Amino acid sequence: MKYAATLLLWCMLTASLAGLYRLDESTPPEEPSADSRTPLVLLTDDGPRAMTMADYLPFALAAEMPVSFGAEALKAQAVALRTLALAGGKHPDGDLCADSGCCAAWLDEPELRARWGEDYEANMAALRAAVASTDGQYLVYGGEPIQAAFHASSRGYTEDSGAVWSPLPYLVSVSSPETEQDAPGLVSTVTVTAEDLSRTLGLETADPPEEWVRQLVPDAAGRVDRAVIAGSEFTGSQLRGLFHLRSTAFTLAWDGEAFLFTVSGYGHGVGMSQYGARAFAAMGMDHRQILAHYYPGTELALYSPQTSASPTKNISTQAVTASLP
Repeated sequence: MKYAATLLLWCMLTASLAGLYRLDESTPPEEPSADSRTPLVLLTDDGPRAMTMADYLPFALAAEMPVSFGAEALKAQAVALRTLALAGGKHPDGDLCADSGCCAAWLDEPELRARWGEDYEANMAALRAAVASTDGQYLVYGGEPIQAAFHASSRGYTEDSGAVWSPLPYLVSVSSPETEQDAPGLVSTVTVTAEDLSRTLGLETADPPEEWVRQLVPDAAGRVDRAVIAGSEFTGSQLRGLFHLRSTAFTLAWDGEAFLFTVSGYGHGVGMSQYGARAFAAMGMDHRQILAHYYPGTELALYSPQTSASPTKNISTQAVTASLP
């Protein structure tokens, strides 16, 4: 009798385990991420490199934003980078390049290991987490991927795209919260002698240097739209390029010995400010709120690539309705 009961118990356990096994066997495997199913070609100094979006994004994120900026700022940056990659259109032989002046910066593993040393694994884990948690998310306007421009920092307000390139309805001037305390180098200076200024600008004047700067005309964001110097007119962008200024948000004055540019912010000023994203994240905003602020009127979309040739088909879109706290 005891043997029969034991046998019955064993049979019941075996049947239960078999049922569990069949259940596990019939459970479909987890679907690969959208990023891992999205191929792209990155143009580097060493030639074109084929990879997936999942391969590309952590290393682009590492090149564009410090890991110390925190999870939500990193997520916002990951979405901006993914959006730029999907928008593409700048290169006939690739999706995007590794030049920050054209598309976005990108560093490979040997470069990052040399830079981070023993922190490499921990840093990459944080970056991969930011990418994975935003898998497939990108910004659209009118159903199309946007030009998700970004820059290092702005002082007070970002720039309107129309003042730098061509106007886009989602790249307009908005407030940005970073200060000199949380954004090192937010204010910088450049000193130029009267001789160098005259030679660089091709000035022809007999007036004393203290009379050269006649007018600095600001745009709506408070940056220099144009300047009148010794009777000649220049755009703020021209002066920024000629004198290697960090931005077009500057003042220019003669201090008795030389001309002094005092510059606020770093970069073209259009789109998301990276230090601003960091400051907003520290205030408790998540990446959706950060993106909604810097790219007003856009929507956060999810894509499920069905073919390698068309990663943006079958898009499920959800509106970004977040606002500032």
